[in-house]
Amino acid sequence: MQYGICNLSIVPLRQEPNDQSELTSQVLFGEHFKVLEMRKHWSRIRLAFDRYEGWIDNKQFVLIEEALYKHLDKTPARLSADLVEFVYNKTNDLLPIPLGSTISTAEHLDSHYDGAVKTGEQPKEEILKTAFMYLNSPFLWGGKTPFGIDSSGFTQMVYKLNGYKLLREPGQQATQGEALSFIEESEPGDLAFFDNDEGEIIHVGIIMENNYIIHAYGQVRIDRIDHSGIFNADKNMHTHKLRVIKKII
Repeated sequence: MQYGICNLSIVPLRQEPNDQSELTSQVLFGEHFKVLEMRKHWSRIRLAFDRYEGWIDNKQFVLIEEALYKHLDKTPARLSADLVEFVYNKTNDLLPIPLGSTISTAEHLDSHYDGAVKTGEQPKEEILKTAFMYLNSPFLWGGKTPFGIDSSGFTQMVYKLNGYKLLREPGQQATQGEALSFIEESEPGDLAFFDNDEGEIIHVGIIMENNYIIHAYGQVRIDRIDHSGIFNADKNMHTHKLRVIKKII
């Protein structure tokens, strides 16, 4: 088994080992992972944070020793807390990094970081404060940053910045937490999940006060939510069918 760490800002994680393959997620600066299979140009990896698997270009990460991987697993993560910041190396070359990058690993990449940091579990009321940082971020299938994000990438990153682990996909996240029977039982920061006509959970958002929800749909936006689902005032229609509400914290 080999191990790696992302030394670039935002690296695509793909379904298959080629540049034309579907973007399924992204690897942000400082994230570490296991290398499950290494080919000439591509490697299949499993991220340490959420155990999500995919293919990454061999030019876009560096190998690390197993001992360092295990050390990083046991070390509380320190995450960048600004929309965009920089790390710099010994020759003061700058590398821009997005919100939620793992800067606790920067020293192992001979990099330094002087910006704002979030670490450890935060109170539940911080969830929405963090969510608003992503407001108007464009939708990007597989995205995890303010420059492009999907619905479950949005919820995962918001919770990650507050010290909680969510899995990567909406259906996976729906297996976590405690199910609530009614919207009236929910609190700001709880998660609402939505399914398609086949019953597959395909979307997730974060409950706000007064029957509002913040979610990634075209962009990270705020809409109404009721017992049927999400009501989009711009379209004057329901766009998502409510399946379940989960309390994670």
